[in-house]
Amino acid sequence: MTNVREVRKSVDSRAEQCGRKGAVSLMAVSKTHPYSAILDCYEEGQRLFGENRVQEVCEKFPPVSQRPDGMKLCLIGHLQRNKVKKILPLVDRIDSVDSTALMDELEKELAKTDRCIEILFEINSSHEEQKSGFADEKALFEAADHLALCPHLILKGLMTVGPLGFDEEKNRAAFRYAKALFDRLRQRFDLTVLSMGMSADYLQAIEEGSTEVRIGTAIFGQRTYDAT
Repeated sequence: MTNVREVRKSVDSRAEQCGRKGAVSLMAVSKTHPYSAILDCYEEGQRLFGENRVQEVCEKFPPVSQRPDGMKLCLIGHLQRNKVKKILPLVDRIDSVDSTALMDELEKELAKTDRCIEILFEINSSHEEQKSGFADEKALFEAADHLALCPHLILKGLMTVGPLGFDEEKNRAAFRYAKALFDRLRQRFDLTVLSMGMSADYLQAIEEGSTEVRIGTAIFGQRTYDAT
């Protein structure tokens, strides 16, 4: 069994304390855990799932037609352009769009079947060189302008990862920066998702305006790197 019910209660409780009852969704991130654990989570009412690696999605998940009703899968890890064709048939949303070049590759493949897909723009809210994501506000809004050339991409919001290490003030600063960009971009687009907060910092992220938290360890336990 997983801890998804306890985590969901914690998310809902903190959202309600912040005056945002029912406004925060829970994504279960099953990195390295087997598909059987995902099905256990599904049986406990979870529907939104995330995976980091294209290869793991391909190896672990059955075709969309063979998955339980209502299961939604998002790619949350860095996506290389040469893996776009492989991942597109397997996911419902791509949360890690971080360049106009990737946008162009996605658009090219989607146009072949006239399929649209939801995306999130990933932003590097902590300005750390080793992280993926649009580096600053200028790059983010240039990508937003570029959407005019990508009619098969549906922008639903932003995603960010908190700073490396655990520093509450740095976390909050990064989350506030992401929230400010989200609010600005929402003046132009119908955005609903601000994805920020993981097992170690999701309560802070909710307090700073997150609408979706990505929880792995707190739900599934420690990662098991021999899982398939």
